[in-house]
Amino acid sequence: MKFRFEFTIKKLPEPITHRHKLLLIGSCFTENIGEKLDNFKFTTLQNPNGILFNPVSVAEALTAYIEAKQTEEKDLFFYNEAWHSWKHHSRFSGLTADEALQEINNSTAVAHKFLKEADYLFVTLGSAWIYTLTEKATNAKVGAIAANNHKAPADWFQRKLLTTEDVLRVLDNLIHRLFLFNAKLKIIFTISPVRHLRDGVVENNRSKAVLISAVHHLVNKFDRLYYFPAYELVIDDLRDYRFYAEDLVHPNYFATQYVWEKLVDACMDGKTKELMEDIHAVTLAFKHKAFNPHSAQHKKFLQTNYEKVVRLQQEQPYLNFAKELNYFEGK
Repeated sequence: MKFRFEFTIKKLPEPITHRHKLLLIGSCFTENIGEKLDNFKFTTLQNPNGILFNPVSVAEALTAYIEAKQTEEKDLFFYNEAWHSWKHHSRFSGLTADEALQEINNSTAVAHKFLKEADYLFVTLGSAWIYTLTEKATNAKVGAIAANNHKAPADWFQRKLLTTEDVLRVLDNLIHRLFLFNAKLKIIFTISPVRHLRDGVVENNRSKAVLISAVHHLVNKFDRLYYFPAYELVIDDLRDYRFYAEDLVHPNYFATQYVWEKLVDACMDGKTKELMEDIHAVTLAFKHKAFNPHSAQHKKFLQTNYEKVVRLQQEQPYLNFAKELNYFEGK
């Protein structure tokens, strides 16, 4: 008997390698995948504005990177004894305006340079629901879209569901600008499998339907776009609450790991997978806690792994094994 529906995933035409630069932007699921890429020594930049859920906020952030836009104090607002940006996650908030601006503008400058050189852009869209600012919101343009609510009062926002046409209009223009800014850039779209149940069950499904419809329209239109079915893997393949965290909203470790393995299989070639296995072995050794750090056995363990990492570093000079080399060398 079959208890799951497994399906074939289209391969990425040009596989990702460790020589590529990968910029990831979007929902919290972006950071789950980004963390795994980092662990395997890929060159990444994750969410330079912090977590973003809706396509308009993603487009505004990427546009700011293209333009190297500088945020000013007039763009911030003061609430709950801290300074915030409506365009950024609360991790960019500061106790002073200067502190917040330094974090925001440094991140934008890094993102501008990285995006110009990036080979792949991962965009994970979470929700088509947007929250526009009302006249009650502090220091805000009425009708502007908040990327993060910063736990502000509910009457500071008005909720609206984007249409497929709205999403297409925003992303189509963005994609043209991205390709003008970086002629080699390729874009991988995913829809987050995180369920936005606070919007409502029916409302969450309407939202995901809008995003899926818009993204597939764009993938069919542009040559350098690819769709990876993270959403479908969790919703239609795993399809069980066993694969969700206790909140029944976020995919758990097993689901995220399953999606990661499918991503590796679809987007990376054999040589890259072999290198990932070597890196994984080094990482395990690096995390190993010795029972007796002064024993001859442990010293031999350190020497063996030091030689392994030196050899890997010579073969792959673009990878950074500095902390592992220091550890195995006993520094």
